[in-house]
Amino acid sequence: MKRVVITGMGVISPVGNSLPAFWDSLKGGACGVRPITKFDTADFKVKVAAEVKDFNAADFGMDVPTQRRMDLFTQYAMAAAKQAVEDSGILGAVDPERFGVYVGSGIGGMNTFIEQNNRLNQRGPTRVSALFIPMMIANMAAGSIAIKYDAQGPCLPTVTACATSTHAAGEAYRAIAHGYADAIIAGGAEATINPLAVAGFTTCMALSLETDPLKASLPFDARRAGFVMGEGSGILVLEEYEHAKARGAKIYAEVAGYGNTCDAHHVTAPRPDGSGGARAMKQALEQANYTAGKDSLYINAHGTGTKLNDSSETTAIKLALGEEDAKRARISSTKSMTGHMLGAAGAVELIASALALQNGVIPPTIGLEQPDPDCDLNYTPLAAQEAQADVAVSLSLGFGGHNGAVALRRAED
Repeated sequence: MKRVVITGMGVISPVGNSLPAFWDSLKGGACGVRPITKFDTADFKVKVAAEVKDFNAADFGMDVPTQRRMDLFTQYAMAAAKQAVEDSGILGAVDPERFGVYVGSGIGGMNTFIEQNNRLNQRGPTRVSALFIPMMIANMAAGSIAIKYDAQGPCLPTVTACATSTHAAGEAYRAIAHGYADAIIAGGAEATINPLAVAGFTTCMALSLETDPLKASLPFDARRAGFVMGEGSGILVLEEYEHAKARGAKIYAEVAGYGNTCDAHHVTAPRPDGSGGARAMKQALEQANYTAGKDSLYINAHGTGTKLNDSSETTAIKLALGEEDAKRARISSTKSMTGHMLGAAGAVELIASALALQNGVIPPTIGLEQPDPDCDLNYTPLAAQEAQADVAVSLSLGFGGHNGAVALRRAED
């Protein structure tokens, strides 16, 4: 098994469209939830979302013709990938046939799907765009990134709902660790703040109906009543350690473990005993050689703010670590600030975890003013805390029972 490290990161998010802006927002407890502006919510119960703000694709090298050929989720992915690739300095330093892309999306080009369906209904089948399929399919972010950066190695988009980009990063880690690539651009993207998606998540009773943006996304709080939809992209460059070292690359953290399990229980609800999530976390931490009582641990929790998720996730953490070690761990849900970015969430939260290790700062769970007695661990309420963790694990739990966990170790000097 080869060692794998993170050498580049990029983010488009509701709390910042660059790595420095994103991290400053997390440290400062900034809330990215606002009233929805992408469509008229007059007939909707849900009024707020965590939208990406001030995004201009041209700022990331996409001219107007390019933008017209890409759904918004692909534009977000391309923008985050540009940041990550430039941050890593990998271009020109890796064999194209050993350079891969593992970038997924939970839903893909839903905005394009809606637009072209409207064309079909209003103007007939001949008016459906020839670009409809290439813009809509969920693998197109990965394909577009690979074309842009001549990445001719393994290319494997994942689609596991809210665990999508955690699995993308984890599978990329395995591919490099087993020698199939020297570097892989990994992550996810999502852009589904539109009437159809919001209506669908509302009718399955997943979204918060709170109209006050500061009280809508409340992970682990007794008042929580659903998640807030977010959007954006998180992209990381994962690289084989010796390859990175040989070219003098900066290293954010080492990717040291990965767990992948399924609840096999229900299409939307997590297994109540938390066993599936616990096994994924335990697998990742065991591979990372985490030692209770010796290594200090930060957990970036899935923490959606739904009644079932947060209580079962608390149970999962205790099951994975044991009661005593679970009480010692520092935990937070950055979804309290970013909302739930669906297929992009795992990668964005892995970026937050790497930055927490690098900077010795645990990002907060904002809004956590009334802790739920069933969620009785240290969720870093309200404000960031200075604390140096040795190991971080990011946990994602997706519809369909998909569980993913990626463990990081702090980069050694």
